This record gives sequence, structure tokens and C-alpha cells, in this order.
Amino acid sequence: MQTESSASPRRGPLAGVRVVELAGIGPVPLAGMLLADLGADVVRVDRPDNVPIIPPETDITSRGKRSVIVDLKHERGAGVVLDLAARADVLLEGLRPGVTERLGIGPDDCWARNGRLVYGRMTGWGQDGPLAQSAGHDIAYIAVTGALHAIGRADGPPQVPVNYLGDFGGGSMFLVLGVMAALWESRASGRGQVVDAAIVDGTASLQAMTYSMLAGNLWRDERGVNLLDSGAPFYDVYETADGRYMAVGAIEPKFYAEFARLLFDGVSPAEVPDGAADGGGRRARSDIAKRFLTRTQAEWAAVFEGTDACVAPVVSLAEAPGHPHMAARATYVEVDGIIQPGVAPRFSRTPGAAGAIELSGAHSREVLSDWGVTDAAGLLAAGVVRQRP
Repeated sequence: MQTESSASPRRGPLAGVRVVELAGIGPVPLAGMLLADLGADVVRVDRPDNVPIIPPETDITSRGKRSVIVDLKHERGAGVVLDLAARADVLLEGLRPGVTERLGIGPDDCWARNGRLVYGRMTGWGQDGPLAQSAGHDIAYIAVTGALHAIGRADGPPQVPVNYLGDFGGGSMFLVLGVMAALWESRASGRGQVVDAAIVDGTASLQAMTYSMLAGNLWRDERGVNLLDSGAPFYDVYETADGRYMAVGAIEPKFYAEFARLLFDGVSPAEVPDGAADGGGRRARSDIAKRFLTRTQAEWAAVFEGTDACVAPVVSLAEAPGHPHMAARATYVEVDGIIQPGVAPRFSRTPGAAGAIELSGAHSREVLSDWGVTDAAGLLAAGVVRQRP
């Protein structure tokens, strides 16, 4: 695993891009982290009364950003955010629709100072629609898109996934995509615009292939009976002798043949089950499951390592950084003693860097100076902006 220095100079393909991030939870912090990883100067605006869910010292989504504490309840608080927005390329916010307008820092307020600003809005339900003003979390958003219904086994209820699918897949990634597209367009038009990134929209977009298969009668609107949802014996997880698991994804016939050859080594070819036979592979599933129970995960991993069988051990979060392939690519890094995902994607000429985890208000004076905000001393003296001791 690679160890990186938090003191690395800012670099990456987004070097020179300035981003204001209004502090929040979930998708917006990760989006800001991704932009910071790729070189953007991301300034997070924190509130004095913010109570973090994750200990600030270990919040990886804070890495590479600078933080300014602004009291938005102070009559001059909104002006500070507008001063930053006037000098920024992008603003990210994840509040309910209409909140930033009430605070005096909505899109029109910002555009009055900077018409080129890209205003990225991240919500679960979107900026309009019957549920736009309702509270919610990842699980509710993926529920109404059909995605949650599709996750689970045929004989059980929908399975609750980690919030990778909604918050980060349907949320952060689409916010970043939208912001970068709008930033590209603004360079030509000279005008900013609102990016309405809704988790429900992004999650629905992720299901394009599933809906294609549904339209082509290649997918049934049921759990656990399809090609990619544990319905096929060659695309599933199997327990090993030591109570761990192996993931099998041998979809194509040539890969299934290689998988079967290695799994059933020494068994007569005539006795190797056909993955598509017996009403969807019932015999194959049973035989595969029994075979995997004869060895430990480590033993099976050694059998399949480097082959075209499309099989891999299911490793834990703690084990992932040490997996040989992850280690060889430095997919995980250690920065200031904290193990964390490295920068993705990678660039051949302008690589990004994982910065230090920064605490709330640690850079208030520095940012006001660097970004040329007027009367910085007065703002600090009046308590509108606060510096972390």
C-alpha cells in the first residue's frame, strides 16, 4: 500500500478550478472530495453549530479541501459566501430546495456577482415534484426507482445495500458529471447554470441496461431469477469450508468452461453440470455449492488466481488494501496514518493526489486572503468568519 504525503502540492487536471462547497452529509462531500483529488481548490463553508456525524479527524471526504467557518445567521454571513462565489467556478450545495434562496445565496444571488458560476444542487428527490420538500435518505430514493426491489434473493425480501448505490452512485457521480459538463459549456458560453442532480434520477440512469433487458424480455421484474441478481448459478456467491465466500461471475460459455474445469478438477467431464441446464441450473448450483465447501477461501483463491474463470474471493474492508492486485496498483493509500481509497480515475500526464483530512475552520484566514475577500480582518473580528484555534 502506498503512503502519500499530505503536503503534496495541488496538482491534477482540475488545477486552477475553484469550488465552494456548502457543508453537508453524504453525496456533496464525496463530490467535493473527488474534485479536490483531481486538483480543484475546494473551499468548504462550515457553520459554527455544525455537529459532524463522522469524527472530523477521520472524515476522508474532507481530504484536500480547505474550510472556512461562516455564521450564516449573521447579517453579513451571506455576503461572505457571495464573495467566495464571485471568485469561484463552481458552487455545490445539498440543502432542500429553496433553502439557499432563503439564505440569500441562491443561484440568482450568486449570478448577480458571477454570471459564469456553475451551481450544483444535490438532493434525493430533485428540485421539483411532489416529494421535493420531503426528507429522505438513500434507501427511500432507491426504493422508488425500482433498484431496491431488484436486490435480493428469490425467496426473500429486498436486501438493504450500503448507500453506495443511491448516495454515491446515483448522487455524487452524477453531480460531478453534471458540474463538469456545465463547466465545459460555460467556458464557451460565458454563462453558468443550475445542475439539478437528484439521486432518484441518477439511480434510474444506472438501470439503463436492466430496462433494456426488461424491454427485450431478457429480465423478469422479480428478485433473484435473472442473469445478474443471483438467479444464475454462474453469477453468485458461494460459501467455502471456513465460512467465507467466493464470488463467481462466469457468464460467457468459455469462462464457465474454465470455471467448471478448475472447480471440478479430477471429475469426469460428463459429470460437470451445465450451468444453463435443469430449469435454470438447479443441479449446477447444488453441485457448485457442495464443491466450494470442500476447501477454504484461501485455497480456492489460489486455484482461480490469474485465470479466466471470473472468480474472486470476497474480502473484507480491512483486507481489501492488502489484496495483491489492490496493493500492486496502490488502489488504497495511507495518508497521515489513515488508510483510504486512492484517487480515481488516473491520468497519464496530470495525476491527482489524496490530500490531508482538513478540520473545520482550519483555513479561514488563509482562504479569505488567497481568494481576495475584502475586509477579512473585520469579518474575523465581528465573528462572521471564525478561525479554528
